[in-house]
Amino acid sequence: MRSHQDWVQEAAKATLHTRPFIGGRFVEAGQATFENRNPATGELLSEVADTGAAGVDAAVRAARSTYDSGVWSRAGMRFRRERMLRFADLLADHAAELAVLDSLDMGKRVADAHDLDLPFSVDLFRYYAEAIDKINDEVAPTPPGTLGLIRRVPLGVVAAVIPWNYPVDMLAWKVAPAMAVGNSVVLKPAEQSPSSALRIAELAVEAGIPEGVLNVIPGLGETTGKALGLHPDVDVLAFTGSTEVGRYFLQYAGQSNLKQVWLECGGKSPHLVFADAVDLAETAKHTAAGIWFNQGAVCSAHSRVLVERSVHEEFVSLVAAEAASYAPGDPLDPAAGMGAIVSPEQTDAIMRFVDEARDSSARLVTGGERITRDGSDSYVQPTVFDDVDPTSTLAREEVFGPVLAITPFDTEAEALALANDSAYGLAASVATGSLGRAHRLSEQIHAGTVTVNGVDAFSAWTPFGGFKGSGFGRDLSLHALDKYVGLKTVWINH
Repeated sequence: MRSHQDWVQEAAKATLHTRPFIGGRFVEAGQATFENRNPATGELLSEVADTGAAGVDAAVRAARSTYDSGVWSRAGMRFRRERMLRFADLLADHAAELAVLDSLDMGKRVADAHDLDLPFSVDLFRYYAEAIDKINDEVAPTPPGTLGLIRRVPLGVVAAVIPWNYPVDMLAWKVAPAMAVGNSVVLKPAEQSPSSALRIAELAVEAGIPEGVLNVIPGLGETTGKALGLHPDVDVLAFTGSTEVGRYFLQYAGQSNLKQVWLECGGKSPHLVFADAVDLAETAKHTAAGIWFNQGAVCSAHSRVLVERSVHEEFVSLVAAEAASYAPGDPLDPAAGMGAIVSPEQTDAIMRFVDEARDSSARLVTGGERITRDGSDSYVQPTVFDDVDPTSTLAREEVFGPVLAITPFDTEAEALALANDSAYGLAASVATGSLGRAHRLSEQIHAGTVTVNGVDAFSAWTPFGGFKGSGFGRDLSLHALDKYVGLKTVWINH
């Protein structure tokens, strides 16, 4: 295990790229730039190019040219498989470097980036590489003298727009399946976390993936992101981020070429805790991880907990006791419980939720303070509010920070109604020792993933995505490939 000093030394030698990577090389992108600051210290890390409309067009043209050439889209399955596996190996070889880049950019604990994010991303590229030769076309039942083929074909140019909370992971979730089936990709990382994506684009070329298959364009949402959403030669756009921005991409598709748009948006995931939970203390640990891991910057964070009244008081005490394990500190220190919030602006937004909840009937149990350390005030204590009104802002809107809302309930029917009374439907969890209740609620809760006796379970083999305001389409599993292929019917009369 690496020490705090080891990670400080790794960070000191980090190279942060700042220019778009288009057609296999870093290119100039005009005069506009934006600041990339380390949220843990406020230090200016780099001035990054805002790629803009002209750069977006260059990236899309590079992706289209490579796609049309067939060097990747029509390459043999073994060719694509071997290069994606080599790409995965390079990601593993550079895990420490990439983890540091994410930690510096967006403030997450480098230990989490290195020990969790990178291994999962590597495994995901390997998973889709191995799936390439296991995706079968179909033969339809047709009349004598005819043959009906149903082909799965790549769509062409895929735009991927990813958030700042899991920069490497979200890249893998979008890029790996899109590339596996033969598409070319133009990826826009969040402006708060551009560095790892730009480095990964370099590694793709080093792995033998043809130039122009993976292009990375840093930039602001209102310039680069909008231009990508409106571009008439993008065939499909995959987005993870806020519901508000997801709506913009749907508008951009309607205003341009009706490109397919796949959205994985926000959440306000409920955790239903019943008195018959097998281990209430263990459930409290799950609850703490579900809201305070990654500073609460998780789209499926279980930010509202519904607790059966008979165990409510005990459970609140157990959760509050877990807060000490998540005390914020230097993201490069493995002993820190949480890292820094990604930016002062995001910290301000979190504190507005906290301040509004303070002024409500809710009871502050623990936390609720903004912390300054190393010259930065982008740290927030792990926070718990109890007796939260289910109609309040804190109970209904996505905070995207380490703030937990707890509400008691009396009956299963009440808990179910509260769980489903949300604009979102991304994830949910249920703590119970009753098999019948587990089945009933997993069927009736309107969420893309329901975890029983755990929190926020996912894997490469199971689809991830939501309903309602949480978007549509699925990442992960073989079902993710459906977003990046089209069905082509071929009739042969013989």
